[in-house]
Amino acid sequence: MYQDPMRWGITLQTYVQLTMLDQHLSAVSAPMKMMERSIYSAKYIFVENLYRSGKMPGVDFAVLTEWFDWITKNINIPVDLIVYLQTSPQTCLERLKQRCREEEKVIPLEYLEAIHQLYEDWLINQTSFPVPAPVLVIPADHNLQKMLHQYEENREKILIPSK
Repeated sequence: MYQDPMRWGITLQTYVQLTMLDQHLSAVSAPMKMMERSIYSAKYIFVENLYRSGKMPGVDFAVLTEWFDWITKNINIPVDLIVYLQTSPQTCLERLKQRCREEEKVIPLEYLEAIHQLYEDWLINQTSFPVPAPVLVIPADHNLQKMLHQYEENREKILIPSK
């Protein structure tokens, strides 16, 4: 997808939308379900970025948007809390390099900057798309030790969200 987004963007994002919907709707035996991303971030961040950057044709964007709109109007997708690990694009790039995943080696800083701005507009400025739940912002440019400390400080907010 990163190497040929015009060809693979619609394929990947259609699959992501389907799997995110499945994750949202799947039953769990635990009292809480946590997801790394959601159907909302898939559409508002990743599909939007492909379209705005000219890497997704308008017709593909329109189809994904129609499906997303139908899903969110006709299926109850409850979200209690969004935890935004607010991280600079530079830190994200450093972490990508440390992970050393082959498929991520082609991701440029400009891509991470665009994704970051979409998240900021959506979750911080709340100027681009509806936010389906309260947002807890945790600054995440820190090392693992500091991040664990921040998690512990926010544990009750994350694990017992207020309605």
